[in-house]
Amino acid sequence: METVTAPTDSPVETLSFEAARDELVRVVAELEQGAPTLEHSLALWERGEALAARCEEWLLGAKRRLEQARAAASDSSDSSAGESS
Repeated sequence: METVTAPTDSPVETLSFEAARDELVRVVAELEQGAPTLEHSLALWERGEALAARCEEWLLGAKRRLEQARAAASDSSDSSAGESS
């Protein structure tokens, strides 16, 4: 049986997407194995929820940046097309 680890103490809001995702994978795996106590299970669950929210925050931010880049590229090509007519 693998050793049970405590959730990382790093503040979730400081984690990169990759760090939050990797820790979330570990938390889920540990929950699936069964934590030794109810209290530990609850701590893992709460940490997992926070990590999932952090990942979603990163993904939404990335989506907004892509939409802005697409809009800027579209505006740029529209104004270029108008100038060449």
